[in-house]
Amino acid sequence: MLQLYRRHVRSCRHSSRRERRCRCPLWVQGTLGGERIRRALDLSSWEAGTDLVRGWEASGKIGQVRPEVPTIGEAVARFIEDAEARKLSWETIRKLRRTLGQVRDWCEDKGLRGLGRLTVDELRTFRASLDDSAITQLKKVERLRSFFRFCMDAGWIEKNPAKALKPPKPESNPTLPFSEDELKAILDACNRYPDEYGRLDTPIAGRLKALVLLMRYSGLRIQDAACLPQSALRESSVFLYTQKTGVPVKMPIPEWVAEAIRSVPPASSDYFFWTGNGKKSSAAGKYQERLRRLFKLAGVPDGHSHRFRDTFACGLLLAGIPIEAVAVLLGHSSTKITEKHYAPWVRSRQRRLEELVKASWGQPNGDP
Repeated sequence: MLQLYRRHVRSCRHSSRRERRCRCPLWVQGTLGGERIRRALDLSSWEAGTDLVRGWEASGKIGQVRPEVPTIGEAVARFIEDAEARKLSWETIRKLRRTLGQVRDWCEDKGLRGLGRLTVDELRTFRASLDDSAITQLKKVERLRSFFRFCMDAGWIEKNPAKALKPPKPESNPTLPFSEDELKAILDACNRYPDEYGRLDTPIAGRLKALVLLMRYSGLRIQDAACLPQSALRESSVFLYTQKTGVPVKMPIPEWVAEAIRSVPPASSDYFFWTGNGKKSSAAGKYQERLRRLFKLAGVPDGHSHRFRDTFACGLLLAGIPIEAVAVLLGHSSTKITEKHYAPWVRSRQRRLEELVKASWGQPNGDP
């Protein structure tokens, strides 16, 4: 416990060590962290000296003042403000809001307000309350670590409790490209795709078929494909901006695919498939729903928009294109991501494995 007092100069008419009105030097004495302390503060304002000493006591160290610690809700709000100031993508901020909103609401139900109350045990209890898949929980743990790292940098907490929170181990789903028969069935179903009124041969069906071809031969994600500007298609190449790497990529596509895209009435003057109104995520969601109906019509129950991207990537790898080049075309920031999802489809690696297996057979009749 530290005690503030005043040491008067000879000319001062006051004598009380607790005098607040004069401007004589302030000193502090007491014990902090097991250490005896007696020193001058180089201050004369009693209010300023009180704030300084209380800051030392809160931090547990001389000369180090812990800033005012916000509540959990306030800390979440400041973290989101910082994410917006860093110009993170709308989708990233949406996921941060959702995850940290769950934490905030859970803490309110438990009566937890201070950041210091969120211990490792509390976070484990929160994780156990989640009804999510393993991969979703993994992503939420990563967001929690980012949030508490932000709180540490701000000086609100000393340790990151989420760092000791072991994430679940999700099962890796194998990459499944569409087969030739499945692709043929999907394209045929585009010709039979009805609009919401049951009508056939509508612009919606034509745009959907063109979108399918674009994703198959460019590897674009559903949102990038659905919101592709007309200016991005030049002759038989697609110019796009890969957001994860920030590098423009020129993607050649078959000439007949480019003509199929141009032949469909565009949705607006600037975009092939999007009106340009609203959020891009909403446009992608609308085409996701249309694709689900298309897969059902084609008899491909396990169809998903990302499988067009998988088909594109696996086709390149089976053709012998280096995985480093495929990573660039997919917009991956590292080849490790590409290897994680597409390593079984690297033709050179598969050929080498086949050679090793054959070499292990030895000679006929059991002779070595």
